[in-house]
Amino acid sequence: MLPFTREQFVAVFADYNAGIWPVQVLTYLLGLTMVVLVLRPSRAGNRVIGAGLAAMWAWTGVAYHWAYFATINKAALGFGALFVIQSAVFLYAGVLRDRLRFGPASGPLAWLGWALVGYAAALYPLLGLGLGHPWVEIPMFGVTPCPVTIFTFGLLLLTSSPVSRWVFVIPFLWSLTGGSAAFLLGVPQDWLLLISGASAFLIAYRDRTSRGQGTAVHA
Repeated sequence: MLPFTREQFVAVFADYNAGIWPVQVLTYLLGLTMVVLVLRPSRAGNRVIGAGLAAMWAWTGVAYHWAYFATINKAALGFGALFVIQSAVFLYAGVLRDRLRFGPASGPLAWLGWALVGYAAALYPLLGLGLGHPWVEIPMFGVTPCPVTIFTFGLLLLTSSPVSRWVFVIPFLWSLTGGSAAFLLGVPQDWLLLISGASAFLIAYRDRTSRGQGTAVHA
């Protein structure tokens, strides 16, 4: 049983979206930049993508979980801490250590990655509109937990080198938490969270196979 009603949950998004405007526009521009850098890979671009993911996770942890969601659910204090930790993971692995390499690829995993990226950025809010929610009540790309998590797994499926397991532990845990809550709260656009979380196993299998063959990852 959740400690808040669906009406309270939706009201938090309405207050949050109104309170942070126009940050949503900036995160779309950031997301577009990250996609372009995947298509035109470089060492500097990899670091920008890592920093972009770190920024999205940090913002969501502090601004959404701590400043807004915690007003109706004290567990958000812990959720926010995990999101901030995940931000630090991306800063360490992607920026400081340069261990996240992205690039265009072919094959089923790459297509799944692009599908998750497109879903998080475009289809997710459109589904919300189709279900009758006004823009202000929709969890937006880059600044709310579920779209950020789906987008993250999409990008990790587009990596061209093995990914440390520590990079996707927290996103996987959130895919279970958020995906389960989606059924209780009646948010069908979040159901894909559970599928995106399964990407962790696909990435791990891909990387293990790649190491066994002694080749770079080509999803």
